[in-house]
Amino acid sequence: MTMDLISMLQEAAASATDVAKASNLNGSFTLGVAGAGAGIGIGLTGFAAAQAVGRNPGAFGNILVIAIIGMALAEAIAIYAFILALQGR
Repeated sequence: MTMDLISMLQEAAASATDVAKASNLNGSFTLGVAGAGAGIGIGLTGFAAAQAVGRNPGAFGNILVIAIIGMALAEAIAIYAFILALQGR
């Protein structure tokens, strides 16, 4: 009977280790997707700002402010994902 209890505890410890490994992979995946999304968002914002300035050079200041705010919001998503990935460890 004691051997059954010991083997059950060993199996539970092994499955807990597997869950911990899976959660690290999940956190890394989340961080990778959020980083890629933030990079795409920043790139699109910069592209759109460059096009807008090309069409209307007089609005450079207003476009720059809006582009910086948009890039900061896209980067904030990556920071949130980084925090979530660290919480998963």
